[in-house]
Amino acid sequence: MNLLSFNDLQNKLGGRSRSSVYRDIETGRLPKPIKFGARLYWKEADIDAAIDAQAA
Repeated sequence: MNLLSFNDLQNKLGGRSRSSVYRDIETGRLPKPIKFGARLYWKEADIDAAIDAQAA
């Protein structure tokens, strides 16, 4: 399982802004993050699945 930091997630989504990423999370277009301490991470497989679902 590969985890993405917020910066990794932004890069994978083409440099989207912080507010756009969090808006997509609130609307359900992106999965919610996993919290480790004070940091947030996303499963890369879940992000890939969300991107594929949007493309379909």
